[in-house]
Amino acid sequence: MACATLTPRSTDTRAERIGFGARFVSAVSIGSLLNPINSSIIAIALVAIGHTFAAGSDRTAWLVSALYLATAIGQPTMGRLADRLGPRRVYLSGAVLVIVGGVLGYVSPSLGVLVVARVVIGLGTSAAYPAAMALIRRQSTRLRQPAPSGVLSSLAIAGQVSMAVGPTLGGLLVMLGGWRFTFLVNVPLGLLSALLAMVWLPSDERGERGEQHEPLWRAIDPPGVALFAGALTALLVFLMDLARPQWWLLALAVVLFAALAGWELRAATPFVDVRMLVHNRGLTTTYLRYGLTMLVTYCFVYGWAIWLEQGAGRSASAAGLLMTPSFAVATVVSLVAARPRRVWGLLVAGAATLTAGSASLLVVHGNAPTWQLLGIGLVFGVQNGLTVAPNQTALYAQAPAEQTGVAAGLMRSFMYVGAIASASLIGLTFGDTATDHGLHSLGAVLTVGSAALLVSTLIDKTLRTGK
Repeated sequence: MACATLTPRSTDTRAERIGFGARFVSAVSIGSLLNPINSSIIAIALVAIGHTFAAGSDRTAWLVSALYLATAIGQPTMGRLADRLGPRRVYLSGAVLVIVGGVLGYVSPSLGVLVVARVVIGLGTSAAYPAAMALIRRQSTRLRQPAPSGVLSSLAIAGQVSMAVGPTLGGLLVMLGGWRFTFLVNVPLGLLSALLAMVWLPSDERGERGEQHEPLWRAIDPPGVALFAGALTALLVFLMDLARPQWWLLALAVVLFAALAGWELRAATPFVDVRMLVHNRGLTTTYLRYGLTMLVTYCFVYGWAIWLEQGAGRSASAAGLLMTPSFAVATVVSLVAARPRRVWGLLVAGAATLTAGSASLLVVHGNAPTWQLLGIGLVFGVQNGLTVAPNQTALYAQAPAEQTGVAAGLMRSFMYVGAIASASLIGLTFGDTATDHGLHSLGAVLTVGSAALLVSTLIDKTLRTGK
C-alpha cells in the first residue's frame, strides 16, 4: 500500500528535538489508553452497578452504549477538529473532559447521571486517537521522514495493554472501593495524559491547520457534522434495542445519511469526503471489516464477563482475572503483528481465529474447568492481536494525509457501531440473566458473523494489491 504524504514544511526546533523518540511515543500513546480502559473496566462493574440502582442488564447496558454512542460521533468530529485546529490542543481538551466525566461518575446519585458521565468520558476519550494519528502524520512532515512502524504500533499496543489491565483493574477497584472507583480512576489518568502532552508534544503550528483562508466555521463544516451526528444517533439508538426494533429510527437514519451524502457532495471542505470514500475502496473496506470484527470482539468482551459472573458463578475479581490473559496475549501478538506492512495474511489469520473462538462458545458450560475458560479467552486474545494493529496500518496507508485525523476517527466510528450492536445482541440473547443457553445462542450468531468476515477478507483484493 502506498502511503500518502504531505508537502514538507519547515520544521521547528522543538519538534526536531523530540523527534519520534520515547517522549513523543509515550505522550501520544498515553491518551490512547483512556478509551479502551473505559471500555473494558466497566464490564467488571456492571453487575455491581445494577445492584446499586436495582437495574437489570438491559438497563446497565446503557452504560456501555452511552460511551460508544458518544465516541462513535465524537471520534471523527474530534479528528476533524484536530485536522483543522491542531491536534495537540484537541488532545489536551479531551483530557480535561475525561477528568470531568470521572468526577461526575464518582459522585453520581443515579443511573441516569452515571450514563451522562459515560457520555462525557466518551467525548473526552474520543480526542486521543484521531489527534494522535494526526500528530504522527504532522511530525513526519516536520521531520521529512516516514513515521517508524514502532510509533504507529505503539497506539495499537497501548490499547491492548489498557484492555488487558482493564478487567483486572476493574475487579481490584470494585473490591477495594466499589464500582465508583472505576470512574474516579479517570482523574489521575486524564491528568497524566494532559501533563505529558504539554511537556512532550510539539506545539501546533499555525501553518499546519489546513485551509487558512477559509472561515473556521466553513472549514469544520458544521452542517455535515450535525447531519452525521443525527444519522449515527438514529442508527445507534435503533441498534440498542433489537429485541423491540423501532423501525422509524432506521428509516430516519437512512434519510439523514442520504441528506449527509447530498450535502457533502456539494461542500467545499466536507466533513465526510463522500467522493473519496467511493473511490477509495481499500479504505471503505477497512472500515466495514473493522466494524464487523469489533462487533464480534465486543460481544465476547462484555458477554463473556457477564456470563462468567452470572452463568459460571465467578466473582467480579475472579472474572477480571480470567479475562486478563486474553488481553495480555493480544498485546504480545500485537507486538509482532504491528511490524509488517503487508497485512492481508495477518487479517486472514485473525478472522480464522475469531471463527474458532466464536465456535468454542457453542460448547462451553458454567461448570467448565478454569483451564477451558482461560483457553477460550486466549483464542480471542490472539485474534485481537492479529486484527487491531494491521487494520490501523491499512488505515494509515490508505487515508489521505490531510484527512488523517477524521479518517482515523471514522474507523473508530465503525468500531463503535459494532460495539453498540454487540451490547444489544447480548441483551437479546441473554435477557435479564446470562445462562449457558444464552451464551450458546450468542456463540451461534458470532460464528456466522466471523465466518462471513473470514470469507470477505480472503477475497479482498485491495489488501493484496495495496489499492
